[in-house]
Amino acid sequence: MFKRKIYDRLLQWKQESDGKTALLIEGARRVGKSTVVEEFARSEYESYILIDFSKVSRTVRELFEDVSDLNYLFLQLQLQYRTDLHERNSVIIFDEVQLCPMARQAIKSLVQDGRYDYIETGSLISIRKNVKDILIPSEERKINMFPMDYEEFQWAVGDMTTVPFLRNLYESGKGVGEQACRKLLRDFRLYMLVGGMPQAVKEYIETNNLKKVDAVKRDILSLYEDDFMKIDPTGRLSLLFDAIPAQLNKNASRYQMSSVLAGDRTDKVLELITQLKDSKTVLVSYHANDPNVGMSNSKDIARFKLFLCDTGLFTTLMFKDRDFTENVIYEKLLNDKLSANLGYLYENVVAQMLAANGNQLFYYTFLNETSKHNYEIDFILARKNKICPLEVKSSGYKAHTSLDIFREKYSDRILQRYLIYTKDYRKEQDIICLPVYMVMFL
Repeated sequence: MFKRKIYDRLLQWKQESDGKTALLIEGARRVGKSTVVEEFARSEYESYILIDFSKVSRTVRELFEDVSDLNYLFLQLQLQYRTDLHERNSVIIFDEVQLCPMARQAIKSLVQDGRYDYIETGSLISIRKNVKDILIPSEERKINMFPMDYEEFQWAVGDMTTVPFLRNLYESGKGVGEQACRKLLRDFRLYMLVGGMPQAVKEYIETNNLKKVDAVKRDILSLYEDDFMKIDPTGRLSLLFDAIPAQLNKNASRYQMSSVLAGDRTDKVLELITQLKDSKTVLVSYHANDPNVGMSNSKDIARFKLFLCDTGLFTTLMFKDRDFTENVIYEKLLNDKLSANLGYLYENVVAQMLAANGNQLFYYTFLNETSKHNYEIDFILARKNKICPLEVKSSGYKAHTSLDIFREKYSDRILQRYLIYTKDYRKEQDIICLPVYMVMFL
């Protein structure tokens, strides 16, 4: 098993909750939820039962339709799984719990009983058919699990020192020098290509063959497409998902829903976007109508951009209609020959890194009254009682017109301005020029 940061959060929950809450881990398919939870159960408890609702027997499934006699329930589970449960030292895992809504509803009674701990994993948790006619337990504590971040990727390939070294440099406001920066960027671009899905990372480590890695990612995308068809048999959900690279390529101020689903009512399309968001396969960046602290209160739910949860998957989705041998993006990105019109790959990886750090995603567009030109701030972070605007460049180009015009408009709101680019760390007046591999520290 790869080392994952979420393991520490599981430990924290176990210690703080002491059986008073169940833990619900949400995330896209194939991010490694089941693997890390089972490893946690094996290492931190005397015994555990893992109930995989994607292949559970009817006998076990029916146990959760009536939880009035918990003694009977626990007796049956121990018999079915040939495992002894130990009071306050065993955990029961509900894997893919969205496939058995009654088991999720039973969490309330199970937690109140207090004998064992409970961990739920799932995707598409909030989709209507998965919550219809059940009482959502208030005893759940929810956390999101993302694909492997850059530090986890480095751990997987055996590098335990680079990221702590970079963190020290970032905190002291220093760069590494241009030669070292080029090497670090080459390593980071490899992460952008492979991505953070554990299966893809495993394939890369075992084969060192990007064609085979790409095949793994295509299989994951096919799995997502199958899920989308189950949710929306009309295929509209798949169309919205597949169009994400093309929409970002347009460099428009929003995801243009009408160009993907012409003639559909806005409210119906927004419902599909909500389902996409609930699948955890995408990240939604909303337009902040008032770029200030509390941006959630001023976001425009009909004005947004979509990114993939994993940039490795994004790279494959861009060219999924072509054979890998025709896919020059791998060679170009690795060799830093990426053309400017593919720079939205960097926007996607920045979105992924910010979201993995717990940041909500917002952007802002505005018209400069003097020049009559439209400008865009790619991402805005809330820090303390101020905001931090980010402008993302796919090259080492240090122009930052949008940041400058934004400062003229909102100087009293700004804590720090960042230019994200592909050169070494430096400061330029009040702008921090940050190499993309340091975004993980924001």
